[in-house]
Amino acid sequence: MKMLEKISSFMGSSFAIWVILFAVLSFIFPGGFTWIAPYIVPLLGIIMFGMGLTLSKSDFAEVFKRPKDVAAGVVAQFTIMPLLAFALAMLLPVSPEVAAGVILVGCCPGGTSSNVMTYLSKGDTALSVAITAVSTLLAPLLTPVLVLLFASQWLPVSAGSLFLSIVKIVIVPIVLGLIVKAALGKKSEAGIKAMPIVSVVAIVAIVAAVVSLNQEKIAETGALIFAIVVLHNVLGYGVGYGIAKLMGMDPSKQRAVSIEVGMQNSGLGASLAAAHFSPLAAVPSAIFSVWHNISGPIIATLYRKQKEKSDTKQNLTKSA
Repeated sequence: MKMLEKISSFMGSSFAIWVILFAVLSFIFPGGFTWIAPYIVPLLGIIMFGMGLTLSKSDFAEVFKRPKDVAAGVVAQFTIMPLLAFALAMLLPVSPEVAAGVILVGCCPGGTSSNVMTYLSKGDTALSVAITAVSTLLAPLLTPVLVLLFASQWLPVSAGSLFLSIVKIVIVPIVLGLIVKAALGKKSEAGIKAMPIVSVVAIVAIVAAVVSLNQEKIAETGALIFAIVVLHNVLGYGVGYGIAKLMGMDPSKQRAVSIEVGMQNSGLGASLAAAHFSPLAAVPSAIFSVWHNISGPIIATLYRKQKEKSDTKQNLTKSA
């Protein structure tokens, strides 16, 4: 069990390296990774099953303890990122497929990586987990509606089909995870400890599949898509932080909301784009997955240093 924990910890801490490594490999040797494409949806289902295993009663209790904070984070998640994505798609010269892909990832719920980054930033981790859980459960309703609202001018959007897909690849696996955890009790702990390994492998495989399928298109327009993804992500952090500050949240909550807004469930975006639009539409999500594993640790470090600096000032003031 301890060995499993060590491997899980190593895989989790080196997540960004694996994503970048296999993104590069699949770009250089696309033929070695295209076979993964049919398994994108099942892989995401496995990740969501793992999320169900890790959720606890305390995560849901947090929603009722602090409904205003959680609601504020969820509203920020489903307004800031879709609006930023729409603005970027309108302002920059991208193809309809890329525009739809950018908007789709912007309309997705927060990713579970945000919880880890919030913890590392010394932010309000309990709030982050609660926002992720609620936004994920609301995704079958809100994501299709938002994609229809913002992306339909570029490509035809079937909100009903998106709804069914999200229920199938997100809600059903999460519920199954919750059921298995409740049924097995402590026996499920081994599975929970193994999930970081499984999740890393699954996300890396999804990114590699999308990159390999779109190698030529990425070579042509990858720089522009990367620029859009970076802007989308960084603006999400900044606007999320600003909104939380304007609402009078304390600094730990500000950090949580900022990271929660900026980091998306890019695996879901890639899966939905590949299934409902085109392989090219999945590229923004794949690049987002690579980039937010770079930007996440950076923003977490900056926020942690900000917190440490603030604590030092307070201690000096008290001692004076």
